[in-house]
Amino acid sequence: ADLPLVQSGLDWLCLHQNSDGGWGDTPQSPSNPSTTLLAWCALAAGKGAAITEFERRAEQYLNAWLHTPLNGPTLARAILQAYGSDRTFSVPILTCCAIMGRLQADQPWRHVPQLPFELAALPHRFYRWIRLPVVSYALPALIAIGLVRHHHRPTWNLPLRRLRDCLAPRLLVHLAKLQPSNGGFLEAAPLTAFVAMSLAAAGFSKAPVTTQAHAFLRSNRRTDGSWPIDTNLATWLTTLSIQALAHPNGLDALPEPRRNDARSRLLQCQFKTVHPFTQAEPGGWGWTDLPGAVPDADDTAGALLALAALGPLDDPEVLSAARNGMAWLIGLQNRDGGIPTFCRGWGRLPFDRSCPDLTAHALRAWIRWQPHQPHDFQPQVLRAIEDAVASLLKAQAPNGYWLPLWFGCQSTSDQTNPTYGTARVLLALHAIPDPPPAVTHAIQRGRAWLQAAQCPDGAWGGGPGAEGTIEETALAISALARGPVCPELSKGIGWLIHNLPDPLAPEPAAIGLYFSKLWYSEQAYPLIFATEALAAVSATIAKDHLDQGGSD
Repeated sequence: ADLPLVQSGLDWLCLHQNSDGGWGDTPQSPSNPSTTLLAWCALAAGKGAAITEFERRAEQYLNAWLHTPLNGPTLARAILQAYGSDRTFSVPILTCCAIMGRLQADQPWRHVPQLPFELAALPHRFYRWIRLPVVSYALPALIAIGLVRHHHRPTWNLPLRRLRDCLAPRLLVHLAKLQPSNGGFLEAAPLTAFVAMSLAAAGFSKAPVTTQAHAFLRSNRRTDGSWPIDTNLATWLTTLSIQALAHPNGLDALPEPRRNDARSRLLQCQFKTVHPFTQAEPGGWGWTDLPGAVPDADDTAGALLALAALGPLDDPEVLSAARNGMAWLIGLQNRDGGIPTFCRGWGRLPFDRSCPDLTAHALRAWIRWQPHQPHDFQPQVLRAIEDAVASLLKAQAPNGYWLPLWFGCQSTSDQTNPTYGTARVLLALHAIPDPPPAVTHAIQRGRAWLQAAQCPDGAWGGGPGAEGTIEETALAISALARGPVCPELSKGIGWLIHNLPDPLAPEPAAIGLYFSKLWYSEQAYPLIFATEALAAVSATIAKDHLDQGGSD
């Protein structure tokens, strides 16, 4: 029954193979080994001379990457080396290769590391101490991929083998409790697909977890045959849009019923109970209103700022939601003062550490809401603000930039995006009332870095020398507009206006990151960030006009 879906997916992959034989994470992305390996595995499900030609070209790309003819041991070593100690994506890739017969070895599972899935049977509070080899939100993959490796190549350690055999049924039940009602883990096709294929290959194809995962994947296919990396970012995009419109003639121009609808929707999306996936306390927001969402720092901060923009700030329901959201962020704050994504204290792997972009977002939310909170709560908020500022000052690079976690740039040498990180931190530091000298100095250094990173044509890319994009140019303008007017700001505005010939359909750049550096583009980002930038510039012009004695 699924053969037409498989064929349309294969057709889409073949249509988007790059000229070098590989695939990137998006149709606009350069080829990379990980995505090419997954596409090559998928082609094993196809038949015919046409598929064989696409396979041949993919193998040429992989041979060039490995500097040797394709073979299982070399391929496994290369993938594991590429991801280091973080097994979140490397082991799923190798598992897929083994399942699809791509490891080309007599004992393919020998080259797939065993994930310690038995540790998932421990209470959640112990996870931060046991140094799991995957990030906090990859627990379903830890269980499913651990099970399939154990099924095909159990350990020689007899007591451990028996323990895993005994725990397998219990962990299937635990996995079912982690699975949302629509079957999609984190609303993510990659994670859900890894879980489904692993369980099926482990002999659990009829298990409810597997069948529900398949149902999610069937329902999530796009009409062109592809699958999105995540179902949608509805809450995230809504909060970003509201923030971008939070200026005169922006939100004020929206009819009151629409503002009320947006407010009600955000209030409904706040988690009111402990989340089964991460055991997060109530009070946070996720990136979508769909069942697979998990509360996280970025979306919680965004929702708080959006609620403040929508108002009214004295509404009891809004005030209660704001306090709960602020307290949730405070509970997430690490000892270093920084903010991680999902879970406090999981600092070993990059995608679980404190990061400047999330810390800056939380800082803005705390600053915005602190004056409106009860007196008994304000000391907590002020302490969190102080610790967050200290974390950001410590995280600033020697030459003035900050690096984000969830955004990157495919054309910088290390694929980081200091433009995004610096712009977002500057917004937060500019929001601090009466900033101390250390903060003022950090702002000056950050602004100087942004000004120096501008392209000759007036745009900004993800870093010095990177090709300019609408998103990154708009982000830089938003940050620079909060301070003194400078030539770089004027030049950037000119580039942005010139490169928005059709503001309703700008071409998005792949700057977003999913876990383990999976890239994505978002159609709404150019429009949202450009709106925010032009609004910030408009506010700066209006302020300068008033400062000079203007009256209208």
